[in-house]
Formats: sequence, C-alpha cells, structure tokens
Amino acid sequence: MPVFLSDIHLSSLPQITNKLIEELTQQGIKNVQDLLFHLPLRYEDRTRIYPIAKLYIGLSAAVQGKIIHLDTFFYKQKIFTVTVSDGKNEIVLRFLNVSDKFKNFFLKGKLVYAYGKVKQGYTGLEMVHPDYKLFTPQRTPNIQHNLTPIYPRLGNLKQTTLRNLTSKALKILKTTSVKELLPVGLYDGQITITQAIHIIHRPSKYTNISILHKNKHPAKIRLILEELLAQNLFILKIRHKNKKATAISLTRSVFLKKNLLKQLPFSLTNAQIKVAKEIEDDLTKTQPMMRLLQGDVGSGKTLIAALAAIQAIENGYQVAFMAPTELLAEQHIITFCNWFDRINIKLSFLLGKLKGKSKITELTRIANGEAKMIIGTQALFQKHVKFYNLALVIIDEQHRFGVHQRLEMRKKGLKYEIYPHKLIMTATPIPRTLTMTIYADLAISIIDELPPNRTPVQTVAIPSSKRSDIMKHIYKACLNEEKQAYWICTLINDSKVLKAESAIDIANKLRKNLPNIKIGLLHGRMNSNEKQKIMNEFKDNKLHLLVSTTVIEVGVDIPNASLMIIENAERLGLAQLHQLRGRIGRGKIASYCVLLYHTPLSKIAKNRLSVLRNSNDGFFIAQKDLEMRGPGQILGTKQTGLIDFKIADLMRDQYLIPKIKKISNYIYKNHPKNTTEIINRWISKNNVNYDKA
Repeated sequence: MPVFLSDIHLSSLPQITNKLIEELTQQGIKNVQDLLFHLPLRYEDRTRIYPIAKLYIGLSAAVQGKIIHLDTFFYKQKIFTVTVSDGKNEIVLRFLNVSDKFKNFFLKGKLVYAYGKVKQGYTGLEMVHPDYKLFTPQRTPNIQHNLTPIYPRLGNLKQTTLRNLTSKALKILKTTSVKELLPVGLYDGQITITQAIHIIHRPSKYTNISILHKNKHPAKIRLILEELLAQNLFILKIRHKNKKATAISLTRSVFLKKNLLKQLPFSLTNAQIKVAKEIEDDLTKTQPMMRLLQGDVGSGKTLIAALAAIQAIENGYQVAFMAPTELLAEQHIITFCNWFDRINIKLSFLLGKLKGKSKITELTRIANGEAKMIIGTQALFQKHVKFYNLALVIIDEQHRFGVHQRLEMRKKGLKYEIYPHKLIMTATPIPRTLTMTIYADLAISIIDELPPNRTPVQTVAIPSSKRSDIMKHIYKACLNEEKQAYWICTLINDSKVLKAESAIDIANKLRKNLPNIKIGLLHGRMNSNEKQKIMNEFKDNKLHLLVSTTVIEVGVDIPNASLMIIENAERLGLAQLHQLRGRIGRGKIASYCVLLYHTPLSKIAKNRLSVLRNSNDGFFIAQKDLEMRGPGQILGTKQTGLIDFKIADLMRDQYLIPKIKKISNYIYKNHPKNTTEIINRWISKNNVNYDKA
C-alpha cells in the first residue's frame, strides 16, 4: 500500500521535540499533512538586497549596510534609532520602547541586514521594527531563493519556527505525496495537490507575488477549489441523507389555523401568505422539512412559526421552539401564550433558570405529551429532556447555534427512524453567495415585505461629543411627546482597556441629567426575573427610557418605542446594528436611530455607519457586512468548522461556485470514497461529525 503524507506522524520530522509535538497537536495538527495544510496568508520578497536609492514609500524590501549613527530620544515614548548606510545612501531603523539590553546589540561600524516596510520618517526614509540580523564581512546573511511565507498564527509558535517545520515537512514530501482526490482533467489548468502544496509553501523567486496575493496562481486555485468542494460535498451529503429520511406527514390545520388568524388585529401580508403555504406544503410530506425562513426585522416570522406549530399540534404532535437567549425565549413565551391560550394549546417552557420541582414538572409534562408547544434555550437538547412525540423543531436566530446543537436537536425527535421536520428562522438576511454554499441543503423561504403600518427608521451618525444635545431631545420626546426610547451600550461596566461607554455609567449620568425621566437598566448579568420585570415595565409604558446592552438585539417588540441611541456604534457589526435598529419603527409614528461614535473613525467604521445611514434594506446590509467582515463572523460559524476556511474566501472566490457545484455533483455520484476523504481533509473533525449529519 502506498504511504501518503497523512500517514506520517509529526515525530518523523528531524529534531522535533515532544513539547513541540504536543503544542502542534493542541492546535489540531496531528501529522505531517496537517502541518502542510496550515497554509500561508501572504508572502515577502527577501530574494534580493535593494540599494537604498531604489527604495520607495510602501515597498517591503531587504537592505544591508554599515551602522553609522545610534540615537535614543523621547517623543511620547522612548525611541531608539539606527542609521544605516550602504555607502551611497542612508535609511533609519526605528525601534520603540526597547530595553538597554536590546540597544547593546547595535554598535557603530557593525554591519546589519534589515527587512521591513519603507515609510517616510522625520529625516528621510525609515523602517519601523524591521526584521534584522547583524553580520560580518566573512559571514554575510543567506539570501532567500524563494519568496518567504507568512503563516496564520498557530498557538505561540514564531514565524521562524513555522518556516523551519514546513521546510522539514517539504523534504519528506519529496519522497512521498499528498493523496490525490480529484480526478485528472476536471478543469483547465489543473495541477496536482502535491505540486500545489510545494508551490504554496515555497514559491520560486521568479513567481509573480502579485498573482499569489490576488489568489489567481494555479497552485492557489487548486487548493481553493478543493476546499470549497469539501464544503459543498459536506452539504450535499446532508441533503442526500435527509432525502432518505422519513418524517410524519402532517395534514393541513383547519380548526386551529382559523381560530388563530381570527384573533389577530391585522391581516397577513402577501409574503407571509406565500411563505406559510410553502411550509404548510412541506409539513404534509413524509420527507423531513428542512427550510430556512429569512425575514427582515419586524417582518412577522414568529407568526409564520406559530402557523407551522399549530399544524403539528392539530395532528396530535409536539413542537419544540429553540431561542438563543433566555430573554428572547421569554419574549416568545409571552407572544405564544397570548395567541395559544385563546385556542386552548398548552405551552411548556424550559430555561436554564428553571430548578427543582418546577423543572421536574415541566420535564414530566414534556415526556407524557401534555405539553404541546415547548419553548426554551439550549436546555431543550440536554440528555434528560425526553419528548413524547416531537414532530417539528423550530430554531430561531439559527446563526447563534453551532452545527452540534442543531444536529442534537434533530436527533431529539428521532423515534423509530422517524425524524422531526425542521424550520430554521433568521432575521439576519443571508446573501445569495452563502445560501448557494453553506445553506444549499435547505429550502429557502423569504418574507420580503414589512407590514403596511411600519414606518422606515431614519438614521443619523453623530459624534459622542454631542451627547448632551441628544439628552435634550430625549427629554422632549419622552415627556412632551409621550414616546419611549432605548439607549444601547456595548459594555455593562467601565473598562480600562476599551474606550467605550458602559450601560451602568450611562444610566447613572442620564438619571442625574434627566431627573423627571423614568429610566430602566437592562444587561446580561441580571437574573431572568429582573430582566423580565424591567421589560414588562417598559412594555407597559411605566419607563420612558431603557438603558440596555445588546441583549435586546432580537425579539423585543415595543410599538411605542420610536427613538434609539447606540453608544460606540463604531464597535458593532452592520448586522448587529441593523438588528438593534429593528427594535424601533414598529408603529405608525416616525422613528429615529442615532449612532453615537468616538472619533477618529477608521475607514471600515465610516463605511459601516454610512451603509446604516443610507439603507433600511436588511439584504443589502447583510451583503455589505459579508464584504466587510466575512461569513464566519456574520453567521457565528467560525466555531462550527463550516466557514473556518484555510485558503478560500466566499466573497472573493464566488466566481468558482458554479464550477464547484458541477464538480461536487460529479464526485459525489462517481467517487463516493473520495467525497468522505475530501471532507475529512478540509473540515475540522473536532467541530463537525459528518457521519451523523
């Protein structure tokens, strides 16, 4: 049998210590192949020495010469400078806050090699904290024959250590290979995986570094394509497995649906009617529904979930509704109680705060089938929770749950090889690029219109120095116009590290400056009862102003709240800002969102606030968020293994997706063994159990 790189243990690397093996193993690197699949982020060209005269601002380059001057001075901090001459021109090496021991390495007349980015200094060109080596005429520094790779951080390992390790691994690769899992000739310009790995780690000095950094080099395309293929095959595997699964066919609700709709003070929008019909049709089938319901904040997703729930309940089955936080779960409990009490549907709730006899009572009601609708948090998929006949699982704000949790919830309803239907909801609209890849196993429903009584929120960005003006506006809006307002903070307490306003500090300032305004405080460290008490007081208009952290991001519906101030808006992502803003504009009165920011703003922060000011369209905002932050951060999937890409980028590489889909279908059908091996190679085994997916 051939031996591949994945079969070779790290101990085969020359002169590697047990301590280093242990550190690599802790980072998920267990063999030589794993090490070589820790891929470079970028490259530096250290293959030649530049004459100082040829340097220009912005260039990263290597220089060498004689130290002709040393200086130490203070300007806000201690600065140590080394002036280097190549015999014709000079450049300054600048070091900040270094020790005397460090300075003693440098002596006038010594020779020094330095690599860094060229900047404009006070007296001419300079490099700040460059890499450097001191040398003698007899022992000049080795000039690199390849472009130098810069790797993503791996524990506490230094770049030199990573480069030494990969050099040793590449020597082993010369006598073995990485197993080739793609059939030859799948696409034009295809090279082998072994060739690609060699080139990626040690590109020749003649390689165009710009093409490498733009990810257009054949070696990069080979690896990007296989990684995207792994993601697509993983989703394809889930989809095909789901097609073979069986679910309970739930006949359409007549009695309960009619009674639920009759009690509503409004009519469904056309978008809600369309989406409700799609879900209703899915639930009548014997194949488990796997549907993603997208809808902007305030579009009425919860009512659609209620209509799906009563279809299962009218057929005599249970429904589990899972929310990511206790506050949101409690809001849903209130909403569903208002609707379901009138049509005699018994609810149960399972939250982390539930203890003792109360918890035993709820668990018993769930196990014997008395509870038809069960609402809760992650507590729902704990081992001791037994359902009587669960037929439908509804997951709200799905991006906050990992793959593990979603699969565990699906297994909860598994009985005699019968799976529950699953409805996943999100108020974070997902751009088409992502729905084509990581959600390709799901049918997609979109509520693309808001109820007719909603007014667009007007958004402005104001520097925090104008906070006193905002307070005057709050006073007028709350006392004279009888409106309510939110004041959102990113921190609970003051921080010595972060320059940000805390909820407790802002609440104290507002109480001092606005003595006639009734102010409530809400944050994540309060217990459930305290949080619900404050929310009820705000909902009943007993409070004018609610100072809160971002715990109110989703699920809170107070129609009279028409003003929101968000402190340190520059610190929050676009999707989160849009979600927070969605707590207002839920009535007919004009609503305003004020984004308070600290100066100076970074370019990304300026762009973020500009997008919010100019748009209320959740899909447009989600697309911009994807471009700025990447899919893993937006969807909370970094920890799931699904979006933790080594080299691919969904936005940058989306042009490859049509090709990927064709190749993945071909491989899945004709090379099933390769399918599993491709998935295992690229997707972290620590995070996803694909066999149970």
